[in-house]
Amino acid sequence: MNIAIGINWVYIISALFFTFGLKLLGSPETARKGNILSAFGMLLAIIVTLWDQQIITYTWIVAGMLIGIVVGVLAARLISMTAMPEMVALLNGFGGIASLLVGWSVYAISPEMGIFTATSVIFSILIGGLTFSGSLTAWAKLKELMTGKPIIYVGQQVVNALILLGILGCGIMFVLGPEQGMTYFYIIIGLSLLFGVMSVLPIGGADMPVVISLLNSYSGIAACATGFVIHNNLLIVAGSLVGASGIILTNIMCKAMNRSISHVLFSGFGSATSGGVSVEGEAKSLSPQDAYYVLESAQSVVIVPGYGLAVAQAQHVVRELGELLENNGAEVRYAIHPVAGRMPGHMNVLLAEANVPYDQLIEMDDINSTMEMVDVCLVIGANDVVNPAARDDEGSPIYGMPIINVDYAKFVFVLKRSMGTGFAGIQNPLFFKENTRMIFGDAKETLTHLLTEFK
Repeated sequence: MNIAIGINWVYIISALFFTFGLKLLGSPETARKGNILSAFGMLLAIIVTLWDQQIITYTWIVAGMLIGIVVGVLAARLISMTAMPEMVALLNGFGGIASLLVGWSVYAISPEMGIFTATSVIFSILIGGLTFSGSLTAWAKLKELMTGKPIIYVGQQVVNALILLGILGCGIMFVLGPEQGMTYFYIIIGLSLLFGVMSVLPIGGADMPVVISLLNSYSGIAACATGFVIHNNLLIVAGSLVGASGIILTNIMCKAMNRSISHVLFSGFGSATSGGVSVEGEAKSLSPQDAYYVLESAQSVVIVPGYGLAVAQAQHVVRELGELLENNGAEVRYAIHPVAGRMPGHMNVLLAEANVPYDQLIEMDDINSTMEMVDVCLVIGANDVVNPAARDDEGSPIYGMPIINVDYAKFVFVLKRSMGTGFAGIQNPLFFKENTRMIFGDAKETLTHLLTEFK
């Protein structure tokens, strides 16, 4: 009894590490400490759990930990920021498949179980399976191994509803008789994997940050269900923390897009290539040399990063340009939209990697209130999050989505390779406004030209 109490106390300490680590992750300045605290809490939990289960040999466990450490270090060092959304999608998938395999192993070892345990096994299998296959599908979309546009067909929601009904029916039959429910068990595994794929197929690239956040929440819920399966209190707590934080983040991002979770999952947003008022006018281009003269005299500059910045891997050049502008007497800030990029916090992480000062990263609402006093707004690779149609065109597919009001600035310089649309698939009226100038070409090369002019 004393040993059990001691183990639970260690679990409580680990849970505190998770909680404080999660709190620290809320700020870029303390995120690194939060990661370390959470990792230490998990290591402590693993050691105590192994000791509690009286595992005699640690050969395979130590080998697995060493392999995981090597893979983790290599991934952190070698994977570029451009590929970070794909990595996060894979990590979510790994969490899902781990929960599925644990639930499967418990059932394989001891098929005789009560209703509560059997129900927990079903939830572990279901949520783990759909998280795994859904994350792999999201990874394939982000990796451009398949189209990033929504894949929609007639009767899609009916098919998904039938899959859910099949899972529900097989789940009930399994819970009523786990000993004879092997067939239903395998059907649930197959349907959960299928449902994960079918859930992500109709989601377009513009909604990927929300999907990544939601899949992260699913992985936490799956871990929580697995905790009930193996009667591990700490796994229940850790899974609940991940699941709850993921849902909260998903809700925040949906509000930032003025959309509901159901609309994200079932609307096929991003498939529309037309709609709203047609954009008329002529875009005016500008050379980096001419842009320099305007920036050189600017007193206030706002830089708006987007996914194109990550693709061009221009974050370090942007930071250097910002420093030169500051040395020239300008106030430099970076406007961050909640859904810019392809994963939650993508732009924050990208700029933090380049050592951009944290206090220069300004959220959308705060920057919008001062945009009319900005001399130059430099838009780098962003499209949909600065599209005035979301504010002005009621017929636009993105109408109502909060945006960064860059068009209110005195001058807007847009760095893009072409006049192509963003992931939402709609034209951007910003490109044709009187105070906007297009600077075509690779963002990194353009910024390098600007640096050369300043130097």
